Amino acid sequence: MTPFTTLTGIAAPLPMANVDTDKIIPARFLKTIERRGLGRAAFADMRFNDDGSEKPDFVLNQEPYRAAEILVAHENFGCGSSREHAPWALLDFGIRCVIAPDFADIFFNNSFKNGILPIRLPRAVCDALMEDARLGANSRITVDLARQVVVRPNGEEIPFEVDPLRKHRLLNGLDDIGETMQRASVIEGFEQKQRAAQPWLYG
Repeated sequence: MTPFTTLTGIAAPLPMANVDTDKIIPARFLKTIERRGLGRAAFADMRFNDDGSEKPDFVLNQEPYRAAEILVAHENFGCGSSREHAPWALLDFGIRCVIAPDFADIFFNNSFKNGILPIRLPRAVCDALMEDARLGANSRITVDLARQVVVRPNGEEIPFEVDPLRKHRLLNGLDDIGETMQRASVIEGFEQKQRAAQPWLYG
């Protein structure tokens, strides 16, 4: 994964609660296990008409939010089914951070595994960040994972909590496999001891 250290970017306001995974990526796009290209399907039913034309009122079809890297939403983001395609689609679109009052547990966990930082902040703070985001390209928000703060355009720093292990993984760009490979020498040492103690099990 690409490490997540400090992100300064455009934030898109999505003042909606209960944005489920079917809204994030509709079921008809789940036939692939490829992660690349799924950004085109992110929020497809909200972004496009049946003929494929864009819905101009949807925020991600507007400038400057086509280039958004941060999404600010309301409660229960990522509810619904457990499809991992949801964070895949967001990441491929370019979203690296989602800020909301709370998240569905499975989506929350899948986001960390795929390089997206989900941040829980109170509803009033999310609403303030949405107002910042509505100012457009001249109003960028900074997410500093190392310091665990969101920095508003006016310089105000808003602290957030994150699990230390998940923080370590994001800062170093480690998924589950990468985390395991960091312990390769320990695993190999254990295997050598096992082979020496029980050679009949290893042929």
